[in-house]
Amino acid sequence: MRATHPLDRPALSALTTRQTHLAVTDGPALRFDPAYALFAAVTGDIPDWAALQRLARATGPLALFEANAPEPPGFEPIDHVPCLQMTCDALTAGGRAVEVEALTDADGPEMLALATLTRPGPFLEKTHLLGPFVGVRHEGRLVAMAGERLSLPGHGEVSGVCTHPDWRGQGLAGALMRIVTSRILERGDTAFLHARAAHVETTAFYETLGFRPRALIDYRVLAAVGPG
Repeated sequence: MRATHPLDRPALSALTTRQTHLAVTDGPALRFDPAYALFAAVTGDIPDWAALQRLARATGPLALFEANAPEPPGFEPIDHVPCLQMTCDALTAGGRAVEVEALTDADGPEMLALATLTRPGPFLEKTHLLGPFVGVRHEGRLVAMAGERLSLPGHGEVSGVCTHPDWRGQGLAGALMRIVTSRILERGDTAFLHARAAHVETTAFYETLGFRPRALIDYRVLAAVGPG
């Protein structure tokens, strides 16, 4: 379970640093408040899976999000998505300019509806509060958005990138990603993101913005089983 880089276990790194205020714990097991995210982890070189199982029983299904995420005892799998982790230290030139607005908690229901329609990745009731989000509106309707999710020292994650099907093909996703990424870089962090490893076209698009592949990261959703 020893990681050689904080991005090898990004959820653990976030939960024990910049986002520790959102952690729910049971001894060495910790997870995000389940209204925000499913990500969980176990500290220590020898993982205490019983503690993680207790935490899952108390709070619901959770997800390991790390390189070579194991299938721990006492759980049944719900989902497994191999992801490609990509990082960016400098954006490429180009991109279109768009008029954006900062999204707030009041926009939460509309953001959740857009994410539910487009399925950019796990997006729950309070995911929009994990970091700042920006969006594009047309006649008052939210048609595209992007923001930040995991935050740890030296790194900020670009996430929640989605565009309504009626507005795709206009460069909105790229424009919003450039804005979010530039803000991460301006504060001195490296930007990173995760994409389904099987989505080759998506990862190729991210490369045009300046992101480069770093590692394979497992997203493994689990539910506790057996006697409680």
